[in-house]
Amino acid sequence: MYKKLIIGFGLFILILLWLVVSIYPDWLWFKNLTFSPVFWKMLLSKFGLGLVVWLVFILIISINLYVAKRLRPRNGPEITFKADGGYLSQLGLSGKTMNLLFIAVILVISFLIASKSSYQWDMVLRYLYQQPFGNTDPIFNRDIGFYVFSLPFYVFVQNGLLTFFILAGLLTVWWYLKDEITQVITGFIQAQGAPISVPKITIALKAKKHLIFLGGTIVLLLAWGYDLKIYKLLYSTQGPAFGASYTDVHIKILAFKVLIFVSLGMAVLFFLNSFKPRMKVIWISGGIWIGAVLLFANILPIVVQKLVVKPNELAKESPYIDYNIDYTRRAYNLNRIKEVDFPVSDKLTMEDIKKHDVTIQNIRIWDERPLLQTYRQIQSIRLYYDFNNVDVDRYLINKQLRQVMLSARELVVNQLPPQANTWVNRHLVYTHGHGLALSPVNEVTSEGLPILLIKDLPPSFEPDLKVERPEIYYGEKTDQYVLVKTKTKEFDYPKGDKNVYTIYQGRGGVHIKSFFRRLLFAIEFMDSQILFTTYLSPESRIMYNRRIDSRVGSIAPFLDYDGDPYLVVSEGKLYWIQDAYTTSNMYPYSRRSSKYLKNRKLNYIRNSVKVIIDAYNGDVSFYMIDEKDPIVKTYSGIFPDLFKPFDEMPAGLKKHIRYPKDLFKIQVDIYRTYHMEDVQVFYNQEDLWQTPDELYGDSRQEMEPYYIIIKLPGDDKEEFFLMLPFTPSKKDNMIAWLAARSDMPNYGNLLVYKLPKEKLIYGPMQIEARVDQQTDISRELSLWGQRGSRVIRGNLLAIPVGDSFIYVEPVYLEAKQEELEVPSTASPKPSPFRKSQRRGAPVSPALDKSRSASLPELKRVIVAFSNRLIMEETLDKALRGVLEEGISPEEVVSPLIPKTLDVYNLGGLALEHYNKAKDYLLQGNWAEYGKELENLEKVLKDIARITKEKK
Repeated sequence: MYKKLIIGFGLFILILLWLVVSIYPDWLWFKNLTFSPVFWKMLLSKFGLGLVVWLVFILIISINLYVAKRLRPRNGPEITFKADGGYLSQLGLSGKTMNLLFIAVILVISFLIASKSSYQWDMVLRYLYQQPFGNTDPIFNRDIGFYVFSLPFYVFVQNGLLTFFILAGLLTVWWYLKDEITQVITGFIQAQGAPISVPKITIALKAKKHLIFLGGTIVLLLAWGYDLKIYKLLYSTQGPAFGASYTDVHIKILAFKVLIFVSLGMAVLFFLNSFKPRMKVIWISGGIWIGAVLLFANILPIVVQKLVVKPNELAKESPYIDYNIDYTRRAYNLNRIKEVDFPVSDKLTMEDIKKHDVTIQNIRIWDERPLLQTYRQIQSIRLYYDFNNVDVDRYLINKQLRQVMLSARELVVNQLPPQANTWVNRHLVYTHGHGLALSPVNEVTSEGLPILLIKDLPPSFEPDLKVERPEIYYGEKTDQYVLVKTKTKEFDYPKGDKNVYTIYQGRGGVHIKSFFRRLLFAIEFMDSQILFTTYLSPESRIMYNRRIDSRVGSIAPFLDYDGDPYLVVSEGKLYWIQDAYTTSNMYPYSRRSSKYLKNRKLNYIRNSVKVIIDAYNGDVSFYMIDEKDPIVKTYSGIFPDLFKPFDEMPAGLKKHIRYPKDLFKIQVDIYRTYHMEDVQVFYNQEDLWQTPDELYGDSRQEMEPYYIIIKLPGDDKEEFFLMLPFTPSKKDNMIAWLAARSDMPNYGNLLVYKLPKEKLIYGPMQIEARVDQQTDISRELSLWGQRGSRVIRGNLLAIPVGDSFIYVEPVYLEAKQEELEVPSTASPKPSPFRKSQRRGAPVSPALDKSRSASLPELKRVIVAFSNRLIMEETLDKALRGVLEEGISPEEVVSPLIPKTLDVYNLGGLALEHYNKAKDYLLQGNWAEYGKELENLEKVLKDIARITKEKK
């Protein structure tokens, strides 16, 4: 007795310790962020649901086993095995051992089921706090909220109960058979390969009654399942469009109702026979039930689909295709898109350009990918600093709206030199990043590098971009925990040959003032150094969950998040803005997107929440930007302490909200099909669109949405948009472009500009092809790529200007590493593409070769308008070249070969064309021979021109 009490008390202590170690640190973290109520509601909901599921399962199992035990007579088993050779000898297990094994199996199964079910806590809360959508489905006239909130809960309960009763039936049979199972196992062990006679099972009357009653309960639950399947038909994929089709509505609904009636009748029959079993009646009714399932749920729908629907599919399915179009557009907010005709004029002059000077001044000629490499080379400063990605935003600088690109300078402790990679350095000294790099999207130095408005350490900045608190304790690369306010100072930033140190002055992190908390966090992070270090003081704090995605995901795991949080400078401080979505995959008649959001399919999405994270203190605020969304209204009812009205967001941060790319990509994916609202056109897919391709470097890839500042036709000022062109399916000409507004008060409004179909409007790949076909440009790019450099053609942007389009594509040169490695006996020869190093640009000497050898420099800008195309040193020159009249062909495409290698390279190129011409002459290929002579002539003219200029 005492032994059992000691074991029980020990188990209680272990469970209590586990709860303290696993829950207390999380509660401290939530409490520091003032989200304690959120923590407790999530924890109690999860634990409560798991407990309820466990209790229901144990109750069902216990009742059935209690009944089985009462029904099983003491003088013999209810179900017996009989064999020709008599009972098999017993296995060496006592009845008590078998009972304990049986209980252990039940406990393990119940724990696994309860644990898995507990993860559905948010689904249960959504059901309890659900808000109506205000519109109904077209078949059953139920509010959409029933499908989004109630139906998943009912399916969860029905599936759970069905699983419980099936397991209860199996465990009950095991209880009846446990002695006989022991005998069978013993027989197999003792037989050692000899034949064993197959035992016959005889079921006693009381056992039959019990099992028949269980069977009736299971059939009753199946009847409920058929009722739920009627509503699940609105997610059918059997027809030509997503949602219930003709066969589903006219046949399957009726079929499921018949099966409900048949199942209810069979359940009643089972219950009646549990008092006086008539096995023949049960077997006949079971056969009728199975036949009804095969006939009504399978055979009849197939016959109707083939004989009635297929020959007249468009006529029969038209209403349901229309439902699919309507509800899909609602689910993705596409029904709010404003359609505008865009005539596309071929007339655009420099005078017209002046009317759109803000647009022109903000044309982005810096591609995010090469710019990220450039930032890393000229602004990393030290080996342990890194830039994760480049974001695009807009700021008011010198009273002008400017589009800029920026990136946070984060500290990555894994990049510390091996000798400095100590525990103290990783967790106490190197605790935070510092500052950022920020540059206008369209400005470039004479060396082809960005003009930085915020740069260096400590940050230097323009007056309108002041950065008074540049430390970054919370970011995109802050994976490890750190300890601040310790007895050792933190590294702040390098200054010449020395370092500047600091002590954290913020409120971020959890106090780690007591021995108990030190022990707790040492266990939490499996790091004994936290317990034994002497650097901690009563003021010390531990910061963890510092990476943006894990931070917001820990607070609100029920939201989905955009993949690109972006940095904002506001009131001298650094903040992160993280877009959050409310989503569902249960919106009726809505097609699921082929674009995934964090590897999850969905058919409803709203950008309902903007999350603000303080990069210094780690404070997190959730602002509801779409307070009409029923899902976010439901969550705000569940967690009233979590969400704030959008009006409470600081005005300085409101200026920097932007339409998120992940949402836009999903909408683009759906809209390319669902812009077709005519049922017949949709059915035949006559006007299917696609996202255009573009060239990056030498590879073809799908075009990404891009941010842009433009003034729309009819508007009086420029705005910040996210946009993307469309092309017809399997064609390259442009057919439309979709734009999303980012500025208040028009945030979230979508516009599609449809281009005339009777007129050829060049698409991105057609412009790329024209660049390749332009002899002079193609020759220059080939020449640059021959020695010492890699040519990178950046992303091609289609820029709406008035009622016209201009295309802009930057061209970068990147020096190859092998060209920079000079033998020790030779004198270093500077590369013409590395002028920045000769002029003392801030490239850190601490950087390794692989990083210092990769510095893309913007060298040319290609601009295309109508049938004209030009490549120039600057955007302004290129614009003037394509828009001003009276320019000679020689001026349209200027060779502009770098002066240090021009004649030598051109001489080699001339020799190459000469040799090719000789080869073609010997082959008798006169067409190619003539082309090579023309190319040779052009190269010789360039040599003559450059020689003349040098004189």
